[in-house]
Amino acid sequence: MDVLTDPDSSSPPQSASGADSSPPPRADPSLPLPHAGPPLSLGGPESFGARHRLLVALSCVPNIFVAFLCYSDSLMTALPDHRCSIDRASLPPALRNASLAQVLNASLPLEHDPRPAPGGKEGEEGGSWRPSQCQQFVFENGTRTGPLPCQTGWVYSNTEGLNENMVTQWDLVCDSYWKVPVEEVCFIVGILTGYLLLGFTADRPGLQSFLCSLVLTVFFGVLVCVSPSPSLFILTRFFLGSSVAGVYLSLYVMRLELCDPPRRLMGAMAAGMFTVAGQFLLLGVALGCQSWRSLQGAITAPLALFLSYGLPGVFPDSPRMFISSGGAQRAKDVLRSFTERREREGDEEVFTELDSVTLYETSPAASWDVSFLQLLRCRNIWKNICILGFTSFISHGIHHCYGTFGRDVRGDDTGLYPSALLSAGTGAAACLFLCLTGDRFGRRGILLLSMTLTGIASLVLLGLTEYLNEAAVRTFSVLGLFSSHAAASLCVFFAAEIIPTVVRGLGVGVILSLGAVGRLSAPIMDLPQRSGYFLHHVLYSSLALLCVLSIMLLPETKRKPLPQSLRDGELYRRPPLLRGRGRRDHVPLLCTPNPAI
Repeated sequence: MDVLTDPDSSSPPQSASGADSSPPPRADPSLPLPHAGPPLSLGGPESFGARHRLLVALSCVPNIFVAFLCYSDSLMTALPDHRCSIDRASLPPALRNASLAQVLNASLPLEHDPRPAPGGKEGEEGGSWRPSQCQQFVFENGTRTGPLPCQTGWVYSNTEGLNENMVTQWDLVCDSYWKVPVEEVCFIVGILTGYLLLGFTADRPGLQSFLCSLVLTVFFGVLVCVSPSPSLFILTRFFLGSSVAGVYLSLYVMRLELCDPPRRLMGAMAAGMFTVAGQFLLLGVALGCQSWRSLQGAITAPLALFLSYGLPGVFPDSPRMFISSGGAQRAKDVLRSFTERREREGDEEVFTELDSVTLYETSPAASWDVSFLQLLRCRNIWKNICILGFTSFISHGIHHCYGTFGRDVRGDDTGLYPSALLSAGTGAAACLFLCLTGDRFGRRGILLLSMTLTGIASLVLLGLTEYLNEAAVRTFSVLGLFSSHAAASLCVFFAAEIIPTVVRGLGVGVILSLGAVGRLSAPIMDLPQRSGYFLHHVLYSSLALLCVLSIMLLPETKRKPLPQSLRDGELYRRPPLLRGRGRRDHVPLLCTPNPAI
């Protein structure tokens, strides 16, 4: 029996004589997929020693500072309360010595706010009347004229997180406020670009990709610190987002390939907990810095310490990376470094397996070089990428509808710190939930459950908000935050297990970039007018229900070896709904032609 039809097989095919090292029969000429042997299981439970655990831990620590850089944007662009600055010298003599409240009543016109004031009642047309934040009356020769735009700048109050940020330093309010969502969009587009461009480099030796991205992150982080104008700030934030995405992606792929099947999920969720810890610590660091330049410097400088990972013997590349580039001997050396001395005698079967892979690599028909045309012909791989990319897009996009970054589903201000703590807390709960259920019930089942809960929470909030009390609305908001966090984390991890090693960095980069596309709507929803908020939520809720149906077409990857080549990825399919004598990789729904084996 050809082992290629069995993803759990761990021994290479051999001829009757046992000496024939020729590769297995080629696939259909219409699908010339490279193959380099059976799925590889790098080590077993006995080989996951102290050295191995230390490397996984070292790959998680940078996530704290990656979280600093990714989530600091909300602190740097937070919009505080503001009003026009009043020059008392220009006021009439009767108002020069008046109280501040009297001066503001005489100098600031009232404007209608569609949102009710905190603790206040709604006006006749809904909302409330408040002093204008962008206009003022001007007194000339004792006569009041206007209202006119603010003449002498603004006064800021009730600042959260930082006393000075991008908005307050360059007065990006009123007519200049459009630059704030532009900066937020550019930062997200930078992250999206980094996932796409640097995902390709992550398929080469991952440590080199990590170090290059890290150097760029430190460089652009320093440039952000010294930005003299909003335009340069926005430009450098774009490049900073791109380089941070490369750091995160290269670490994610290396970490996954360092773990054996029983520990892959725990390793990924441990990294997620480090990211959540970075979100919590960021709030404390912001309180200590009080200035956006100080905060940027404080979260950029420690990243330079991780350049030490490039020193010899500190952090090796993934063995799979060496195998995919033809360096089986270097992979053996890495595996020996993972294994403690007392256990090295028990790892000979791993090296034997690597020897069998080397036989395939020496064959001219088995090449690890993947062309774009070969990748386009892999219909099953693209199907899995499209489904998980769609799930990532929905889960990241709908997350903002549940009240992150300062507003709940009713549009009321909740404050920067409460919303940030709620978002980080639900993220930690989601990681813990995946740790407890992902290996027991499978990736596909838990992803299906998470997206179902997301859709239910959205439908309830959209249709029944007016009939629910405050506690019920908060409960469903937290449920939506929790389930969307779980779905976003699991779909990226799921993709990393399904996509073969030769294109794993590129595939995971595509999934993460689609998640960034979903996040692009968040800056628009944060505009003061909040136009289109309801339609935005309805659209994502409808797509979430469609996403639930598509998830059922995915295969299960629980405790299975990672696919190595494109052909392994093509054979990684969902089991049939009805078991029979048919081929094991036959798929009744959305079936694709199977390669000849």
